Amino acid sequence: MGIKHYPEGGRGRVVRSRPGATIKSVAADLGVNSETLRNWIRAADGRRPGAHSVPPAAAQAGGDNVQADLAAARKRIRELEEERDILRKAARYFATETRW
Repeated sequence: MGIKHYPEGGRGRVVRSRPGATIKSVAADLGVNSETLRNWIRAADGRRPGAHSVPPAAAQAGGDNVQADLAAARKRIRELEEERDILRKAARYFATETRW
């Protein structure tokens, strides 16, 4: 199977032209990896692949909003880690209870 070449400008438009379609389904139709298609979309939006950009509204709102969002995200991460630890302990407990 050879390498397929797609025009630079048309890559990002492929997904936008199919509302409701998932990246995975479009990638399968094109015969490319879903991460490759994701990178094409990011490039079409003017973002670097793998870069986590701040939305323009949040960047213009000032540092307070970003800091509040960051604090909320960190709090949520702590909650999820705690839930994960509880589930791990429960799984360990029930795994030992079922051994006869």
